[in-house]
Amino acid sequence: MNELYPMKFNPVFLDKIWGGNRIKTKLGIDYGNLPNCGEAWMVSGYHKYVSVVANGYLKGNELNELVEVYMGDLVGDKVYERNGDQFPLIIKLLDSNDWLSIQVHPDDDLAERLKMGKGKTEMWYVLESENNAQLITGFNKPVTREEYLQYFNQKKLTEILNFERVSKGDVFFIPPGRVHALGPGILLAEIQEASDATFRIYDWDRIDAAGLQRELHTDLALKAIDFNYYPDYRTHYKEELNATVDLISCPYFTTNLLKFNEPILKNFEELDSFVVYMAVEGNAMLEWEEGKMELKRGEVILIPNLIEEVSLIPEGESKLLEIYVI
Repeated sequence: MNELYPMKFNPVFLDKIWGGNRIKTKLGIDYGNLPNCGEAWMVSGYHKYVSVVANGYLKGNELNELVEVYMGDLVGDKVYERNGDQFPLIIKLLDSNDWLSIQVHPDDDLAERLKMGKGKTEMWYVLESENNAQLITGFNKPVTREEYLQYFNQKKLTEILNFERVSKGDVFFIPPGRVHALGPGILLAEIQEASDATFRIYDWDRIDAAGLQRELHTDLALKAIDFNYYPDYRTHYKEELNATVDLISCPYFTTNLLKFNEPILKNFEELDSFVVYMAVEGNAMLEWEEGKMELKRGEVILIPNLIEEVSLIPEGESKLLEIYVI
């Protein structure tokens, strides 16, 4: 069996009613003739859009097929024991040119009870944002289920939701149960469980190309919503040059930020997991024992668990997201 190596994948591009063109204009990633490219799935184990390898001798193979063949050598023994043949994450680029629907995701227990597969925990890292761009996350005051329904039925739901102004580099963790929505003018990276379990609460009374409103999931959302109020919905961190900074650590993924302007050696010998790097600022070169590969802004590379050491060499100053499972 040939040795595993760092892999890139063919992105899956999705046209969305709220999408824009920043994936092409800001990141230089060509998505063809889609009028409103809202999502680029860069790495995915979700059955509807499983990633296909774009480089090397495994080119053309689906990621989940490779997990089935290589098991712990690819994803890590513990990761394989928990998730089987499914790669456990989806890593996307999102470009919002309009408000996304206000929505909520179930946790694993609720999703399982509803026969929806896995729940959905996710996080956002903002790559670009226009002046005064906003998103919604959580409530702006303590709310009971009854109060929520009152505001919802009176079409005043936004009055109790928490709006946040966003800037490049902002991080938001979106656990199951948290009501959320992206606003216009934001390009970001999303890291999440390999699930598309979503309950749409409100879609701004939008009409699609067929003259229809998108389906809402009012009753299901009530089963999932966390009605608690939290005083701070933002993830706070401090960048350090040539150091790895923790952003998010949860049972489904760990995400770190690496800002660097000189080569850095990474050793994964103690880590029983694959590692994914996404370039969010600048470009870098990835070198390992058998070769090297360029990582351009917006691109993603998956490093198999079998590879214990890599060198990261920046082009000027670069920023990478580092993602793995523990």
